[in-house]
Amino acid sequence: MPASDASGQLAEQLLRLTRRLHRAQKRYLEPLGITPAQARLLRTVALYDAEPPRMADLAARLEVVPRAVTTLVDALEANGVVRRVPDPSNRRVIRIELTDAGRATLRALRQARRSAAEDILEPLDARERELLGSLLDTLAGSPRDRVDDR
Repeated sequence: MPASDASGQLAEQLLRLTRRLHRAQKRYLEPLGITPAQARLLRTVALYDAEPPRMADLAARLEVVPRAVTTLVDALEANGVVRRVPDPSNRRVIRIELTDAGRATLRALRQARRSAAEDILEPLDARERELLGSLLDTLAGSPRDRVDDR
């Protein structure tokens, strides 16, 4: 098989796996009343230790337009998992912080993601999982480029 055919086949396999993982995560997130995009935003908010992020920080980190962040924050705020708070040094700036319910939801999200991943990875033994993890790290680039699961 020519290299271009093999690369195309690998790309298709990765896309199918991504769709399968997305469906599994969606299934586990559904009982929490949260979408995958909202879950990603919630995880991103949790990354900011020193002070809550601004909407613009979130948009840049997620690589989306600010309007998309506004829509996600609106939904999460309506569910009581985040709140908008004024910046103490600049009253024109609004920051987004987790509520206690948001931290609890984040813990549930982590468990839902682990369960979805376990569904997908079930056929692999520990050695195969370690190898897959190493290969995915290589393909994903530097750790700075990724949103983690804290």
